[in-house]
Amino acid sequence: MLALAAVPSPAGADGAYLRLGLGMERPAEARFLDTDCASESPAALYGCGPGTDGSPLSSHGGFGTVGAVELGVGRAAATRARLEFSLSYRPRLKFNGAANFLAPGRRQTVAAVGSAWTGMAAVYVDLPRFGPAGRGSPLPFLGAGVGVGRTVVGEMRQTFPRTTTLVPGGDSAGIVWMVTAGMAIPVADGAVLDVAWRYEDLGSVETGRGAGRVVWRDGSREPLALDLAPTRADLRGHGLRVSLRYPF
Repeated sequence: MLALAAVPSPAGADGAYLRLGLGMERPAEARFLDTDCASESPAALYGCGPGTDGSPLSSHGGFGTVGAVELGVGRAAATRARLEFSLSYRPRLKFNGAANFLAPGRRQTVAAVGSAWTGMAAVYVDLPRFGPAGRGSPLPFLGAGVGVGRTVVGEMRQTFPRTTTLVPGGDSAGIVWMVTAGMAIPVADGAVLDVAWRYEDLGSVETGRGAGRVVWRDGSREPLALDLAPTRADLRGHGLRVSLRYPF
């Protein structure tokens, strides 16, 4: 730390800055599981035991590619460290997957759409430059952050050959964290372009407890009401973040 303190601050003047960022993220494959597979009142959606693929009864799939927007406010110091507070929003988390109920070959598609907010405090450390020294040369950096997040998911639809099961949406809040590595590229008027890879754990996505129903699409029966317990899937993955930092 003493060695870092002796090195002048990198691109841009020391002091406060505003950062505006856009990201494209690829969450890892996710599995919605009962929070309590043995629950009877309200009823577990999946229940206990293995499915057709040998995994616990559940819905398995992915959220595809997720766009993110971010606003951060930070302060650079002469020690090459930066402290930043940021707010990120992912407006569309689109889950597509399949259930693994014990019915080989039967259509069991699952879909839901949600969103996520996160607020984090992060520390970034600028590393020695690549190539010749100079105020215009790129500068690598590392960072890590922790904070809180909230995810919201709308009604989940499970589609079978003759019926559709509608599962109530829900929301979840908890601790989130990230690690990142990137390059800072000075541009005009003291601004800095950050291009970074980021890994994030955004907590979980949860369906709600409450009224669901089974609908016969041909209208041959009246809908069957269900009192359902929550299900949960982990939300974590990696992606690319491009940002502009403006000193003020």
